[in-house]
Amino acid sequence: MDALGVVVNPIAGMGGRVGLKGTDGKLTEARERGAEPRAPERAREALTAFSRHVPDTPVYTAAGIMGEFAARDAGLEPRVVYDPSDEPEHGGESAGTPPDPTVDPADAETTATDTRRAVRALLESGVDLVLFVGGDGTAVDVAGVLEEQEQKQAQEREQTPMLGVPAGVKIYSSVFAVTPRDAGRIAAEFERVESREVNDIDEDAYRAGEVRSELKAVVPVPVAPDIQSSKQLSSGSVDALAAGFAREVEPGRTYVFGPGGTVGAIESELGIEPSPLGVDVWQAGSVDSEVDDGGDTDGKLLATDAAEADILDVLESPVTVVVSPIGGQGVIFGRGNHQISPAVLERVDEIVVVADEEKLAEVPALRVDTDDEAINEELRGWQRVRTGRFTTRLVKVV
Repeated sequence: MDALGVVVNPIAGMGGRVGLKGTDGKLTEARERGAEPRAPERAREALTAFSRHVPDTPVYTAAGIMGEFAARDAGLEPRVVYDPSDEPEHGGESAGTPPDPTVDPADAETTATDTRRAVRALLESGVDLVLFVGGDGTAVDVAGVLEEQEQKQAQEREQTPMLGVPAGVKIYSSVFAVTPRDAGRIAAEFERVESREVNDIDEDAYRAGEVRSELKAVVPVPVAPDIQSSKQLSSGSVDALAAGFAREVEPGRTYVFGPGGTVGAIESELGIEPSPLGVDVWQAGSVDSEVDDGGDTDGKLLATDAAEADILDVLESPVTVVVSPIGGQGVIFGRGNHQISPAVLERVDEIVVVADEEKLAEVPALRVDTDDEAINEELRGWQRVRTGRFTTRLVKVV
């Protein structure tokens, strides 16, 4: 590869841990809830991995928090080809004034328009790959510009490939590496590309518990085993699984229920109204309580649709986290459940993964992508997955 292009959406994923399930249209609320940026650090991780493999490859990027800072933190000397502060909506011409390295990404005011402009500048510079940091919304913006390029060139040149560093809350597209380090390594080593899907969902509908996924583009992406699949929804019955789990709850134990239909079925079996795509915290009743055939229990709901801080406030040992892998991807932490953060996982003494056989058949391995590599490493290895009322399977977490 002759040159790498990098663009960072500095606010991507800020809504995750504070329970907003996305940042689109919710940036102000995310800030008010104390959200912290995660994209800049993930960009640095990816570029550090990239520089270890090909330290002399030129890197083109946007100024400041849109890529320059992360590249420099990774030990690279990037070539800045776009500066959002030059645009009228950001105050006009910067007259060559260098970006302020003390700017907090949480206060960033860059927009989707800035992302698209940055990608156009990268393509004009002749980069061989656009490495972007964000979620599905950012992927849509990048893909749109790549398709513009293809139309303008009238097929005279192959479309420039793209590769995502996962930083958003919802990641349904198959253009992302599993982790930032994977993204950096793939960017440095890939030899061929294949067509992959860019999908996005309606965040307002998502917050209301409805998934409306739409195919936005098909783009070239580097071929590698650590590129995640598109999100698939399993329609198999989980009634037996839910019933078996409910009858084995431990009195006095606190359960943190992740999002998704399979976990939601367990909550319903326990008499809990599950949060649409949110995280709930529930404590099983005393030793004298039982779950009858109707699923009723005297357990106590400690938090509903909880943010990270809400979960930490109500956790009482012992604690079990219940999650289900994303269909087609196998991710159990780091996609759609950022509220179950490393700080939460450090206080957990049991993790239960649940999935029906239909969903599990689509998943060759389970994956984790928290923001803490030490936690990731602890989670790797063989994990028992509950698949039915009495059945389990061992699946490797990689």
